[in-house]
Amino acid sequence: MQSQLVMTVIGKDRTGLVESLSRLIEDNGGSWLESRMCRLGGEFAGILRVQVPGASEKNLLQGLRDLGSVGLSVTVRTSEAVSSIGPAQSATISLIGHDRPGIIHQISVALASQKINVEELESECYSAPMSGETMFAATARLRIPDSCVLADLRRELESIGSNLMVDISIKEA
Repeated sequence: MQSQLVMTVIGKDRTGLVESLSRLIEDNGGSWLESRMCRLGGEFAGILRVQVPGASEKNLLQGLRDLGSVGLSVTVRTSEAVSSIGPAQSATISLIGHDRPGIIHQISVALASQKINVEELESECYSAPMSGETMFAATARLRIPDSCVLADLRRELESIGSNLMVDISIKEA
């Protein structure tokens, strides 16, 4: 029987962290299924899902704990089958504007109030080319229940964008 594990990893960024992790997974007969990893503020951070033979799971978990000795903190959860959350559609929202506190919070409140699940979120701050002002950009992949009226969602996001002075667009997938 195969076990699926979802883990978070974080540690001081350095060469070889992904190699150490992938070697440990392979040495235990595991398969690297999916991941998102990046460098944030000098730290290496990631999430990944792996599959490993049940007989090797205990050994893999011990090896992951041992990575703490090289400065990599790993948290592991067993992945279970996820029941369907009902009929849904996919969409992507993008926003860009001057950075200010509360942008993500106000958007996430609007999404949560309509039972919209944020499946993936990427954001960054950068200097505007001409003015040098700090800009904020974000993109989110959403799972929208069929009960949500997209026209109402668009109006609500446009209102938030207007109040925050950020451009927000939504694109159905």
